[in-house]
Amino acid sequence: MNTSVVVVGSSNTDMVITTSRIPVPGETILGGQFALHAGGKGANQAVAAARLGGHVSFIARLGNDLFGRQAIDNFKKENINVSHVFTDASHPSGTAMIIVDSHGENCIVVAPGANAHLSVTDIENAAYAIANAAVIVVQLEIPIETVCEIAKLAKQRQLKLLLNPAPACELPAEIYDGLYMITPNKKEAEMLTGITITNIESCRQAAAVFTGRGVQHIIITMGEEGAYVHTAGGGYIVPAQKVKAVDTTAAGDVFNGALAVAIANEEDIKTAVAFACRASAISVTRAGAQASAPYLHEIDVS
Repeated sequence: MNTSVVVVGSSNTDMVITTSRIPVPGETILGGQFALHAGGKGANQAVAAARLGGHVSFIARLGNDLFGRQAIDNFKKENINVSHVFTDASHPSGTAMIIVDSHGENCIVVAPGANAHLSVTDIENAAYAIANAAVIVVQLEIPIETVCEIAKLAKQRQLKLLLNPAPACELPAEIYDGLYMITPNKKEAEMLTGITITNIESCRQAAAVFTGRGVQHIIITMGEEGAYVHTAGGGYIVPAQKVKAVDTTAAGDVFNGALAVAIANEEDIKTAVAFACRASAISVTRAGAQASAPYLHEIDVS
């Protein structure tokens, strides 16, 4: 059985300030604490998948700088294949500034750097790895034309492509057509479909929009409420575990990494989403992005 997961996406160094509340424009708040963490949606998802037992290859672009070298060392420590992590001589590694308040909520500003230059050529150079994956995961912190190339390759070869549409933006129709799975959160689903998510009925309406565009499976993540799942058999809620959130920074990334591993292991969709919900619940009880991702032995699978 092929259980390999290929994650294509961004790698950032996160500069995190924790403080009592998120400042309003023009305001300065004293008393915060500062920390550096490895981050980036693609890298977060790759690390989460690897810690949960996935055989993970990561396709990304980093700067020829300290942050880039530290990132590659970290991926190797997490047992991630870095054969297609490309070094960019012209652009710095991606960075993000994250403010986390006392309730665990956050706001984020990203400077993409080399992430913005992960190219169609890079995907062509990594085509063998992509074509031999059980599941491919991609987000939207890399160029849209690169995402389109991945979607085209997945469709041609009938591969399982999981699109986490974050940060949400308008997408070409060809990305949706034949897409195996899309995993927006409530806000992203609203931005992509125009439907405000307030209950299960609005989830169904949003899912119908995605289905009409050609998407096979729709998972709308809903934070502490769990996740709405829509497949050919209908829609339903998979509930989340109740926990006290400390930092929600990478909750969605852990969810997607876990989901990819479960699908690669040929779990049914409901079981895969429940597994992802459990992993995500653990992650929000910890600070940091990649640092918050749980290991397989920590998840209660009973």
